[in-house]
Amino acid sequence: MAKPVSIEVWNPNGKYRVVSTKSMPGTRWINLLVDQDCRVEICTQKKTILSVEDIIALIGDKCDGVIGQLTEDWGETLFSALSKAGGRAFSNMAVGYNNVDVNAANKYGVAVGNTPGVLTETTAELAASLSVAAARRIVEADGFMRAGLYDGWLPHLFVGNLLKGQTVGVIGAGRIGSAYARMMVEGFKMNLIYYDLYQATRLEKFVKAYAQFLKANGEQPVTWKRAASMDEVLQEADVISLHPILDKTTYHLVNKERLAKMKKEAILINCSRGPVVDEVALVEHLRENPMFRVGLDVFEDEPYMKPGLAEMKNAIVVPHIASASKWTREGMATLAALNVLGKIKGYPAWSDPNRVEPFLNENTPPPVACPSIVNAKALALPVSKL
Repeated sequence: MAKPVSIEVWNPNGKYRVVSTKSMPGTRWINLLVDQDCRVEICTQKKTILSVEDIIALIGDKCDGVIGQLTEDWGETLFSALSKAGGRAFSNMAVGYNNVDVNAANKYGVAVGNTPGVLTETTAELAASLSVAAARRIVEADGFMRAGLYDGWLPHLFVGNLLKGQTVGVIGAGRIGSAYARMMVEGFKMNLIYYDLYQATRLEKFVKAYAQFLKANGEQPVTWKRAASMDEVLQEADVISLHPILDKTTYHLVNKERLAKMKKEAILINCSRGPVVDEVALVEHLRENPMFRVGLDVFEDEPYMKPGLAEMKNAIVVPHIASASKWTREGMATLAALNVLGKIKGYPAWSDPNRVEPFLNENTPPPVACPSIVNAKALALPVSKL
């Protein structure tokens, strides 16, 4: 059985044993646990992704709760081990939980936490950053300079796309998709086309109000349209950002056929889930269409890229950093810790997991509740009336 190389221990005489499979940003999350009589053990093993065996060794014979990561395989084996050790709480330090078998957690009576409500603007900002970087070929130009190839200004050197007046397409206009759309519409005066199963009323009101503002100031107003299909967005938009959930219906949502529907100089951004895009088809499309550009924060077989992607100059690839702002990552750690602590202490589930500001205010104690338990209903957990 694999053994962790080293563990950092806080409050060694604490009543409740909470394990974190990774060191997480900030110290507030640690202090919140320690203040409630928890012994906190943080795995410091120099290994990016822990195996199931590693985590079983961490859980040991007695463990009240675990804070884990989306790279870990939380299924029957781990929830069984946690249950046998007396644990009833697990939280991902992530909003997504595709790595978690919630049915297995339900079987063993383990609450599963996640950390929504704190990633919206941060993720939207990265999607916007990738959009600008791809449009203006910033990464290509940076590499050109560092290679010492620049010997003077040229009219055709790294000519990219102007965003102003172009159309931004959003597939999935939930919190993150809508935040991204607002940034691109207001920041670059882009027109909007979006596709979602539900009408994005607040987003539409925002675009209408901004269009009226531009018109009142003598500028060309922006336009918006809710598309009847995803293909309509792909065909009409100049920049397309993907923000769907990942399930059976969205696996390879963007495939060879749909890539062919896009404009030859379009820009595709994915900060949602890697398998939403058929990466093999994408590499082929990038190779055949050198003016088509892509910005990716997530990958189909993460942490690996499909063969050929790394060599594509018209691709910008970053290592799953959409949530990597200091405020957001520290907030995620806090929410994950409070999910585990809340279940250990018998607190109810918070009534609205997307409104987590009270948990993040460092000047006041957090509410007596679990911020977000995805299987609260299945476990018949009470809901906070706060």
